[in-house]
Amino acid sequence: MNTLPVNRETEEQLFFHNYSRLPIAVTHGEGAWLVADDGTRYLDMIAGIGVNALGYGDQRLEQAITMQASKLIHASNLFMMRPQFELAAKLLQLSGLSKIFFANSGTEAVEAAIKMARKWAADNGNGEKNEVLSLSNCFHGRTYGAMSLTAKPQYVEGFHPLLPALGMIEFNDMEDLELRVSGKTAAVFIEAVQGEGGIHRVSKAFSDRLMALREQYGFLIVADEIQAGCGRTGTFFSYEQLGLEPDLVCLAKPLGGGLPLSAVIGSEKVAGVLTYGSHGTTFGGNPVACAAGLAMIEAIESDKLMERATQTGAFFQEELSKLALRHSAITDIRQYGLMIGITVEREAKYYVERALQRKVIMNATSRNVIRLLPPLVIGREEAQYCINVLDEILTEEKAGA
Repeated sequence: MNTLPVNRETEEQLFFHNYSRLPIAVTHGEGAWLVADDGTRYLDMIAGIGVNALGYGDQRLEQAITMQASKLIHASNLFMMRPQFELAAKLLQLSGLSKIFFANSGTEAVEAAIKMARKWAADNGNGEKNEVLSLSNCFHGRTYGAMSLTAKPQYVEGFHPLLPALGMIEFNDMEDLELRVSGKTAAVFIEAVQGEGGIHRVSKAFSDRLMALREQYGFLIVADEIQAGCGRTGTFFSYEQLGLEPDLVCLAKPLGGGLPLSAVIGSEKVAGVLTYGSHGTTFGGNPVACAAGLAMIEAIESDKLMERATQTGAFFQEELSKLALRHSAITDIRQYGLMIGITVEREAKYYVERALQRKVIMNATSRNVIRLLPPLVIGREEAQYCINVLDEILTEEKAGA
């Protein structure tokens, strides 16, 4: 019998205080719903922060994990393992790129991509070509290199000095883009849709100009697909919708089907950049995670979840637009598949807290943006339930309740 209480008091005793956890002890989930230890069901509109593409309790994932775990849980990258090979082949087919490196998390994928970009530049005979740029309002991770690329002050305060030779380009500002890139630029990191930044998409004009400047100055374009990838925006990679042709692609979050897994996928241009011993990881490409990842991708394809993300996302857009007509507190709606940002006049935390009281889990980003990242399996009835809850909260707010 379990005697350890799973509550706020025990959390205070056990952990560093870097998470603001919800006051819910979850035990399991069903589809788009999470179930707490007291039996309360919550509609999950953040999907483990964009991880649980198939929601909860998908039998195909469970079977893939169980079958692989019964054979081999870990062996290390000193060996060849079929689940790695099969997932790598699938990702190369989906991306049209040439080589892959597996790691454990999004921030590790970004770290690997930074190293690869600088080594690629050095291998091509230019030791001063080491500048790595990102876009304002971006988020790339929390380890030192990834954090150094990240724009928001609250993520970097107290951790200086950061990685040198980095810089920021103003989001969607082509004039600033022209000013920032140069012959010293090794790489530009870009999120086609910024998730933590509030669900903002890079313009096609900016993307096209970035590719033209790559031809002029000879740098790499790194697409960070950690939150927007794996079908969430209606295509497997969100950059596809811009016609962007990246040299490196970072994937994570849903890639392992809920298990820790990330990947860096590279074009032929960078195919030879990693040599024996130049980079590595003990757990990256774990066979159980790779088996789960392959099952996850196969489920997305067989269940047509990319098409569903487009259709359900359009339903959200239509219904939220109706809400905005009735409630002036909503000032903007940005929707790309099932990445949805709702800009509101006051701090979004207000709505998040009241939604939780109504058993709907959502979160806030960029202070005044409600972010919705539901599982790709969410249906229209569940989407409508979420919208109805938002309508109730906005109506009460207007009435001063």
